[in-house]
Amino acid sequence: MRQRLHLRPRQRRVALLVTALFAAVAAAFAPALASNADEITIQAVSHKSPFDCNKTFWANNWIDSPAHSPQNTIDWQTYGSDAINGENVRATAGGTAYFYNEGSTSYGKWVQIIHSDGTRTRYAHLDTMVGSVGTSRSVSQGTIIGTVGSTGGSTAPHLHYEQRNASGTVVTPVVEGVQVPYGSKKAITSTNACGSTNPYTPQEVCGSGYTVIDSQAVTGGRVYLLYNSGNGYNCVTTIKSTSIGTASAVSASLQVEGGTMTTDSGSYAYYAGPIRKSAANSCVKWGGSVGSSTYLSGFEHCG
Repeated sequence: MRQRLHLRPRQRRVALLVTALFAAVAAAFAPALASNADEITIQAVSHKSPFDCNKTFWANNWIDSPAHSPQNTIDWQTYGSDAINGENVRATAGGTAYFYNEGSTSYGKWVQIIHSDGTRTRYAHLDTMVGSVGTSRSVSQGTIIGTVGSTGGSTAPHLHYEQRNASGTVVTPVVEGVQVPYGSKKAITSTNACGSTNPYTPQEVCGSGYTVIDSQAVTGGRVYLLYNSGNGYNCVTTIKSTSIGTASAVSASLQVEGGTMTTDSGSYAYYAGPIRKSAANSCVKWGGSVGSSTYLSGFEHCG
C-alpha cells in the first residue's frame, strides 16, 4: 500500500511557488508558439510576386506608423526607374477572388483571395479591378485581378499586400520564397506568369455570366465563342498558347447577322478581345487568329 507524502507548511509553500513559476513560464511561451504556428500555416500555399514576369519592385514591410496598418504587411513600391503605378496586379496563388470598394477611405478598391487551405491574401489601393464590387470568381496563380493605383487612404501609388492565416491573422509574408520580416525592405523579382500556361480563361476575359458555347483551335492559341443568357450577348476572345507574355499578332472577330463585323486586332501578350454584341435570337459569325493561323465560322448559333 502506497503511503501519502505529507509536506510541512514551508515545503508546501515552496512546492506551490515552483508550480506557479512553471505555469508562468508556460504562459509566457504559449503566445510565441501560437504565433510561430500561424506563420507556418501560410506556407501551405506557395506565393509568387503579384506582378508580371521579371518585374522587380520593393517589398517594404514598414515599422508601424499611422499611415501603415495592419502591422507586418507589405507596401510594394517603385524600384529604380520602373514606376509601379498602373502595373498589372496578379494573384500570388490560386483561389477564389472577392472584389470590394471602400471608396476614399481605408483599402479603397481591394481584392481578397481565399486559397485552397483557407489562408488568404489581400491586395489594396487598386486603380482598377477585373471583377465588379460584390462579385467573386475563381482565379489561378498569375491571373490578373487589377492594376496598381492609389485609391482609399493612400497618399501615393503602391500596392498594399497582406498574407493571413485561415483564422484571419496577419502573418509574416513570404513571396518568391523570400521572407519579408517586419521592419525590412527587399527588392523582389517576379516569376509570376513566366511559364507556358496562359493565366487567362475565356470566362475571365469576357466577364461574369458568360459561358463557352464553342471554340476552335488555331496554331498558337484557341478562339472562343461565349454566350450570356442573362443579357443575350455573345462574346469572342482569342487566347494565346504560345509566346505567353510577349506581344505578338492576335485577333478576335464577331458579327451578328444583318450587322457589320467587329475585329480587335493587334500585338498582344495574352489575348485579343473581348468583343461583345447583343445577339439574342440571331445568328453570329465569329473567328480569330494567332499570327498567320486564322479561323472564321459561317453564320451559326442562331437562337
